[in-house]
This record gives sequence, C-alpha cells and structure tokens, in this order.
Amino acid sequence: MGAGPEMSTLLKVENLSVTFGAQNVLRDISFDIAQGETLAVIGESGCGKTVLLKNLIGLIRPTSGRILFDGVDIGTLNESELAETRKSYGFVFQMAALFDSMTIEENLLFPLVQHTKQPRQEMMETILRLLDEVGLSTNVLPKRPAELSGGMRKRVGIARALVLQPKIVLYDEPTTGLDPIMTDVINRLMAHMAKTYSITSVIVTHDMTTVRNVADRVVMLYPTARLKRNECQILFNGPAKMIEGSRDPRIHDFVFGDGSKRLKEK
Repeated sequence: MGAGPEMSTLLKVENLSVTFGAQNVLRDISFDIAQGETLAVIGESGCGKTVLLKNLIGLIRPTSGRILFDGVDIGTLNESELAETRKSYGFVFQMAALFDSMTIEENLLFPLVQHTKQPRQEMMETILRLLDEVGLSTNVLPKRPAELSGGMRKRVGIARALVLQPKIVLYDEPTTGLDPIMTDVINRLMAHMAKTYSITSVIVTHDMTTVRNVADRVVMLYPTARLKRNECQILFNGPAKMIEGSRDPRIHDFVFGDGSKRLKEK
C-alpha cells in the first residue's frame, strides 16, 4: 500500500458508460488510479464491477466515455496496439484460470514464451524467484492445477501475473472460495507484491477484510437499477480507512454486511 499524492496518474476513467441493450450497467463514472496505488472496487452483485474490469483492459468497449492508460486512450488502439498495451497488465482471475492441461511450470512460463525472446535459463530464474515470493516450493512445478489446493492455485496465479513485470495488476475476486487463513495469506501476498515491485493494483472484491488490509483507496459502485435518474453511481471514492465511517446507509450496510433492509426485494 502507499501511493502518495505526488504520484502520477497511471489509469484514468472518464465519464464511462456501458449499456447492453436496455440495461445500463455503468453510468457516467470517473476516477483516477495513481502509480503504485492499490484501489479496491467494491459493491453488491450486479453493480458492474466485472464489466468495469473488462473495460480497463479493452475487452469491452464503452458505450461512451474513455479509459486512458499511461495517457493513451485505449479505445483508439487497434488490436495489435491493444495487445501490446496489455503486456503492461497482469491478471489474477477469480478461480486463478490456470491452463488445466499444462503443468505449473508450463503455466508460469507461458507468458514469457509467448511475449519474450528470453533464454530458457533466464525464464526459469524468473519463475523460480516469483514462486519463492508467493511461498511455493519447486515441488509444484511438475504438477497440474487439479493437483493443487485452491489457495495454491491462487498463489500460482499471482506469480504468473507478475512474470512480465507489469505496471498494473487487476485482481477479480482474489479471495473467493478461500478459508479465512488462506484469505489472509492472499491478502498479505497482494500487499507484499504491490510494495516490493511498486505495482499499481486494482482489486475487485466483496471481501471487506481485503479492503481493510490491502487497499489504499476504495471506489464503491451501486447498481444503476437502484439509483435515481441523475444520481451518481459511485457512492464512495476515498481512503480505505474512511469508508467504515460513512453515514450513507447503503455504504454502511454493505461494509458491515447488514441485509436487514433487503429481506424482501421490491
């Protein structure tokens, strides 16, 4: 954790809206992410968090608005330019998304083989260093993902996300399906990697433990279907340590897991 106010902006979201048919998922949202900052994006299911994440890497094109990465509007890039830009991103998917047919060694080497011309020895040095960073031994290298626990697969996913030395890592629900102890391990690893490699991180999560222990700043989205016509979709955009003191009942209920007002849906 720890991007200060002097850090420059790496990623900028400007008036972003995304509509699928008649469904308005994201509505005119704007925020910046500073270099070295860890931003948590939170909000209840259906508020557009994953759609936002896909927009950040150009997998979905916005209906309106734009996303600037390092000052470049990614919406103006052609496919080859976008593919080159994505090398600056690391991804940690919800279920790690490792290749089932490959060994762990092959999974870790895959980005390096695809995108670099490094000698094999240099590639191996990189993956062994990262494997050690995430707390795994070389014993896992010949195994396949199905032979590892959920927590171990998440560790491998984090290591793989870092092999190309990205400027930013996007995490999609990184602690989903983990027990409390392994959740804490993954949270500590995310914080450690961000600090060690000065990486900018965006974490989409429902887990307030992750928010409290890892994030510098929080953006909270709210489903557009529950908003008034001209109401801002971002309910909170500020330091992580401040969100628990919010007087907005929608924020309070999410942060503290209070569903008493929602026993019956309208």
